[in-house]
Amino acid sequence: MKEVNLLKSLPVSKRNVSARLIAKTDDHIKVSREYGRLYFDGPREYGYGGYQYDGRWKPVAQDILEFFSLRPGDRFLDVGCAKGFLVKDLLSLGIDAYGIDVSDYAIQNCEPEVVGRLHLGTAEKLPFPSNSFQAVVSVNTVHNLARPECIRALQEIERLAPGRGFVQVDSYLTPEQKKIFESWVLTAKFYGYPKDWIQVFYEAGYTGHYYWTIINDK
Repeated sequence: MKEVNLLKSLPVSKRNVSARLIAKTDDHIKVSREYGRLYFDGPREYGYGGYQYDGRWKPVAQDILEFFSLRPGDRFLDVGCAKGFLVKDLLSLGIDAYGIDVSDYAIQNCEPEVVGRLHLGTAEKLPFPSNSFQAVVSVNTVHNLARPECIRALQEIERLAPGRGFVQVDSYLTPEQKKIFESWVLTAKFYGYPKDWIQVFYEAGYTGHYYWTIINDK
């Protein structure tokens, strides 16, 4: 396993953590975990506040291609692909890219270029043969599962691409960052300090790469 920031080219989203702390209710959490229209394209207090393609994943796609030494025709899977933005940008680079997500809304409202390449399903049971991808990436998805399910999801990623996975999950480095995170979070069910996540990686037998999403009040 190795810590590597594959999303270094992605612009940092601005988050009004203080406002969400005031607005967040149990209903917001419940609705956001349905991953429907309100989560993607509803008001900010339910999730993204509008999830539209703007090209920001293009440099990330290039970084992924270079990091994994992907060649045209190589198979790639995005676990938690949402509307398929990363899949779209990897396709434009000649990669045979696919995605999977629990959100029927996201898949039904995907980018036109990825129609037929996105699958409805869960990270704990990926419907693909073992060793069938040259790389599998999951960004800000695995933490939406309970701890035992996180382990199963990591085992599935490892099964599809042994040693050639990348997972980014919510974390924090200090008690202050933990407080900020808990003020903001809507969907994550398991989270912890990096050492907590690394323990989960070891329990899952995960040998791929990883990085952290750390929220700051900016």
